[in-house]
Amino acid sequence: MMKRILIVLCFISLQQVKAQTVFVRNNAELQEANMKAKPGEIIILKNGNWKDVILKLDATGTKEKPITYKAETAGEVKITGNSNLLIGGTWLVVDGLSFTEGYTYASAVIQFKTDSKHLANYCRVTNTVIDDFNPKRMEENYWIGFYGKHNRVDHCSFINKKNMGVLIAIMLDTEESRENFHSIDHNYFGERPPLASNTGELIRVGVSTYCEFNSNTQITDNYFYHCDGETEIISLKSGANLVKNNLFTECQGSVVFRHGDDNVVTNNIFLGNNKPGTGGIRIINKGQWVVNNFFYQCRGIDFRSPLSIMNGVPNSPKNRYVPVTDAVVANNSFVECTPISFAEGSDDERSVAPNNVLFANNLFYNTRDSLIYNSFDDISGIRFANNIVSKQYEQNPAQGWTKAGLSTIKISKLLLPVPNITKYTYSDSIRKIALAKGISSLSSTAGFSSSQKILTAKSTIEKTSGAVWYAKKRAIKYAVEKVICANEKEVYAAISGSSNSPVSISLIGTEYNFTEPLIIKKKISLSANKMMKISIGISEKGNDFLFMIAGNGILELNNINADLSNLNVKHFISGDTSGSSNHSNLKITNCNFENNKGSFYFAPKESVSDSIIVRNTAIKNWKGTIFSFKEEDDKKGYYNVEKLIIEQCNLENIKGQLLTMLRTGNDESTMGPNLLFTNNKILNCKSEDNKPFIHLYGTQVSNITNNKFAQCCANGVLIKYEDIVRAHHLLDGNMYTNSGMIERNEFVTDGSETMELK
Repeated sequence: MMKRILIVLCFISLQQVKAQTVFVRNNAELQEANMKAKPGEIIILKNGNWKDVILKLDATGTKEKPITYKAETAGEVKITGNSNLLIGGTWLVVDGLSFTEGYTYASAVIQFKTDSKHLANYCRVTNTVIDDFNPKRMEENYWIGFYGKHNRVDHCSFINKKNMGVLIAIMLDTEESRENFHSIDHNYFGERPPLASNTGELIRVGVSTYCEFNSNTQITDNYFYHCDGETEIISLKSGANLVKNNLFTECQGSVVFRHGDDNVVTNNIFLGNNKPGTGGIRIINKGQWVVNNFFYQCRGIDFRSPLSIMNGVPNSPKNRYVPVTDAVVANNSFVECTPISFAEGSDDERSVAPNNVLFANNLFYNTRDSLIYNSFDDISGIRFANNIVSKQYEQNPAQGWTKAGLSTIKISKLLLPVPNITKYTYSDSIRKIALAKGISSLSSTAGFSSSQKILTAKSTIEKTSGAVWYAKKRAIKYAVEKVICANEKEVYAAISGSSNSPVSISLIGTEYNFTEPLIIKKKISLSANKMMKISIGISEKGNDFLFMIAGNGILELNNINADLSNLNVKHFISGDTSGSSNHSNLKITNCNFENNKGSFYFAPKESVSDSIIVRNTAIKNWKGTIFSFKEEDDKKGYYNVEKLIIEQCNLENIKGQLLTMLRTGNDESTMGPNLLFTNNKILNCKSEDNKPFIHLYGTQVSNITNNKFAQCCANGVLIKYEDIVRAHHLLDGNMYTNSGMIERNEFVTDGSETMELK
């Protein structure tokens, strides 16, 4: 009898499971299942390529019985093409999708609303990946758009967002989306390259228009790796948000209190590992708390300083800088970091210094920098108490700072200072506010409370973040294909192969007469015997360039000695002309190029390169602009190359501009472009039409050092600097013989130059 009862119960149970699980093979079946879905139901998306689909989910589950939309196998339901996901229901869970090999021109790849009337509430996206899902570079969208309340994105991986737009945006444009208590937790944010413009944040909570509202968004236990999009990694533009227990590894940017009040950033680890531009936290507005964070070898400056407390604008409008007041910065540790900044950004507009700021129990250890901090205005409104600094600092700080012989311990590769026994006890009122903000304790000992547990915390975040089925750091290695090419047909064949493998081409002919441009879509290296001169030309008219480096393309030219007098094109090398979001790279070493009248390198509008490097190369008898970066003229802070390096080159008999670099607008959110122009010889050159031979407009960092200019623009302008926002220019150790004038500005630092004007 009992056996029969068990059989009946098992049968009923199996029937219930069967009734609650629905398999769908395509979007039409998914939409039908969504319409019929009941609380507790599981809808399984069959493995395969779901291309050009709008997945619209708006069913209603319950807290006890959410409705789940799950990949048959996590990662094997591939959302490709022009696709996106819209969630507008209640208590829904999406699990295991992979957005890859596609893009969307919609406002978001995943959006927590189906339309303006149907917002998501208590919905969750988990164990899902978006990887390189980008339209063209200047097409702006989000990858995740939060609306509604109590929604969650967790254990997801987001890699290689390259187009314009914030990766995750929390919207507060209606009452239904405020006081939302969204959670962004245990996710992996990896490899966002410099965007070369604004809108490169990873997470933005609110916008300036609605910054006076609270969001209450929780950003916890996430791993940010090489997130270099712009100066803001997380941009808080609303109130009462929490950023806690996150790991930032080698990210060129900061967590920024941009707008909104009463936010908390606590228990985060910032590992700069000596990477330039790695920052930490920037404070603006009222009531912000920065407590118990650890900063290691963060090397950013200015806005990207490991800690930056900004100056504000009097009676500031919402979209500018509200003065810093009622802030607490306590129990943070800074190890081998660049100086922090007080009253950062002080200028005629940002003229209000920080006020009523408690700066207490912070620990600074350093063996390489002389300064603890830079101050750019009155800092009497900051109350310093029991801040402990190592004796190696040369700076003698104000009252509230104590130099001490700090002992250290080395765990793995991290050198960690041991907190000093000197104590500062917080007032009861401060402790009460801390508890209200969710900070359970404020240590009376200086520094991050658990330095010895840094590696444990780091390891935990690395292991628990991201989609479990997706590798965080992926390196695909291809064998290099080596090809010998005696003529142009063989070069075409070598470059146009369908394989993604790099190709190394040895040029053994003396004449290459091409009929159409060479499009570089992968890594292509061309080399020759430098002792042999090669004639390179294009026989067909109407071509704009010989080489075009497409997105993801890498072109390397080595040991090529070429006569280009038969090359009748506008540009020898061009950046990507399609507007792709993918970056390109160029490297030229030990080459000689002569006799041409186009530009040497031309950056089309909307193109972007990570680096362009030219070393030990001669460019002679040239009529035209050598390096042209002047097409981004929209006054929005866009530019075309992150790093331009020209060193140990001979530039002779050039009749045109050597370099024109344009970055317009007053945006301060990027690090680039960066120029290194050093140890070059420039002889008998003249820029036509009275243009500056080297013209830098908006270049963020330049280093023009140890060059020899002779007979260059004798009656004109040799170098001209123009900047709307702060920049860093070094002009040092150059020699000028019968050469033109230099038009400097306040951002140019002069060294021991030898001026020999005749």
